[in-house]
Amino acid sequence: MSVYVIGDVQGCLEPLESLISRLSLKSEDQLWFVGDIINRGPHSLDTLRFIRSLGSASTMVLGNHELHLLCVAAGGAQMKEGDTLREILDASDSAELLQWLRQRPLIHHQQGVTMVHAGLLPQWSIAQAQDLAQEVEAVLQGPDSDRFFLSMYGNTPTRWHDGLEGVERWRVIVNGFTRLRICSPEGEMDFTYKGKLEGIPLGKLPWFDVPLRRSAGQCVVCGHWSALGLSQRADVVALDTGCLWGGPLTAWRLEDGQVFQVPGMKR
Repeated sequence: MSVYVIGDVQGCLEPLESLISRLSLKSEDQLWFVGDIINRGPHSLDTLRFIRSLGSASTMVLGNHELHLLCVAAGGAQMKEGDTLREILDASDSAELLQWLRQRPLIHHQQGVTMVHAGLLPQWSIAQAQDLAQEVEAVLQGPDSDRFFLSMYGNTPTRWHDGLEGVERWRVIVNGFTRLRICSPEGEMDFTYKGKLEGIPLGKLPWFDVPLRRSAGQCVVCGHWSALGLSQRADVVALDTGCLWGGPLTAWRLEDGQVFQVPGMKR
């Protein structure tokens, strides 16, 4: 069995279909998705339906765009300029699709690899990150979900500590998993910067380069940071190569690190 991890699709169904055809999948092979399978691209509804239809042959973690959709559906946020979510909200199977998304995890750990959408706060070990993800997943799937979505958006608190409670605790967990790019050496998140590595503000670091981060030495595969592009290290594999913005759509084979790419959307 081979596992192929696919970067941010963002509603770009044609590149996804082209990439999958390149992989020459066998019946036992698995597709993992790093989240942000929807929004901004032209075929968000069909992409969501397609990935859901893969059933047990695929695994995906929630990205910030999936959470944005759930938040809009719950009345906790308005759609933004450029969103392509209306077709999902108006679809005849909208309720089933939204319920399916609510059941997706924030983290997936298998075969020594941990998949998240954006990153892991440096205070978190893999085991703690799994426990914290389960906390929020229970909220998303339970009666407190709408309460959470009414307060999900926000940049504070900016760093994790174990004493956080309630909505603030959940918000930090979600921001760490789905929005993190850079932070201070102490783990204070900065959400203002989305550019390339060489432009990171003084005093801030990519989350994966923070000294003494507790997940160091573990292989984490992620997306979210399109300006970072493809990055392959022993401890971090980043797969958002900007398919939506004209870059390629990328898959990474877990067993041997081989990379597969197809052209993304034409701009």
